[in-house]
Amino acid sequence: MSWIAPRPDVDHDVAIIGGGQSGVTAAHALLRAGVGRVSVIDAGSDESESAWRTRARMRTLRTAKSISGPELGNPALAFPTWFDNVYGAGSFGQIDRIATGDWADYLSWFRKEVGVDVRHGVRVTDIAAAPTGLRLTLQSAGRQWTEDTRKLVLATGVTGTGGPHIPAVLRDLPAGLWAHTADDIDFAALRDQRVAVLGAAASAFDAAATALEAGAAEVHVYTRRPAVVIANPAHRPNPLVQDVFHLRPDDQRWLQRKQAATAGASVPQDSVTRAAAFTNYHLHVSAPWAAATEQDGRVLVRAADGSQTFDFVIAGTGYQQDPATRPELSTIAPYIARWSDVFTPPDGLEDELLGVAPYLGADYELTERHPGSAPWLSDVHVFSIGAHVSVGRPVGDIPSLRTGVPHLTTSITRDLVLADLNC
Repeated sequence: MSWIAPRPDVDHDVAIIGGGQSGVTAAHALLRAGVGRVSVIDAGSDESESAWRTRARMRTLRTAKSISGPELGNPALAFPTWFDNVYGAGSFGQIDRIATGDWADYLSWFRKEVGVDVRHGVRVTDIAAAPTGLRLTLQSAGRQWTEDTRKLVLATGVTGTGGPHIPAVLRDLPAGLWAHTADDIDFAALRDQRVAVLGAAASAFDAAATALEAGAAEVHVYTRRPAVVIANPAHRPNPLVQDVFHLRPDDQRWLQRKQAATAGASVPQDSVTRAAAFTNYHLHVSAPWAAATEQDGRVLVRAADGSQTFDFVIAGTGYQQDPATRPELSTIAPYIARWSDVFTPPDGLEDELLGVAPYLGADYELTERHPGSAPWLSDVHVFSIGAHVSVGRPVGDIPSLRTGVPHLTTSITRDLVLADLNC
């Protein structure tokens, strides 16, 4: 049942781009709140192309099994309930961590159980202002059309409002000689090959281990840091502090995110152990790359600890969140405020990657670069990693769902109801 009166001039009350765990959870929460016309759009052809089944190369989740997820307080929809139903009563209590494949299967079950339909194989190619709300340009199977929505949620995962961060040292390499961890890498083709992995965060080590397991001759992991930063499970962030991060002053938020960026992304011990189990795994610390050039169909890497030649390079270099780099945001990107438009950090605390991230309001909404130029931007809500500078956590991951989705749902519902009352 929908408590939002239908409008003839729009197709949807809320459109959600992204049919993964955050997009489906947000749709479920909105439908439960009485927002009936919700459409979830995903470019993947079906659930087999979800990130959990393709680019998530870790064996188990990094999130502790005790953390609540998309069930939003309903134990009948929680992972332990599903797991015990599948594997037998008490089975959940016997596992230490959740297997990645099990989590993917659970999410498929969850989506069906809550009745959220995902429009697979549909890509949003443009977003623009409309007489009421926003106009989406969609493509599927060679056809293009438009649909209007009052609210839009960008639930686009780790790519967020930008995409993979490609260091300058890799940008001139031929495409066939390297890939980012965000890509669908053919690891079988790396058998008997010498592989270099640039970066030493979790996704880099997962890719390194996957290449080794696929039979790579050697895998060399490079980091500019003097040591790999190992995650300490005992040092979990205070979730209550994270929940109010968006209310802190800009200078405090920037400092915290800058300190986190400087400290570097950590990697779970089991991800390192998985790669280090192979004798043909090699770790290079304090070894930033000065150059990477194509030479006779291979890649010559000049690093601080010397030069070596590789058959293939994998970039585990994270993501950037500049809206101007995302095709479907190109029309509205000039109107979006970035952190660099709003806040000038003190000397020594500058950070280009933090600066290009969108500066969001308290309800995950985009804000205007020039006040008054695009008030409709407040109808676009970023529930993805693109919110991390403003919100202080990796939005869209499992721990962010517990409080983030109810906050998002309350905000969107409030805006829709108030707009209807003021008509």
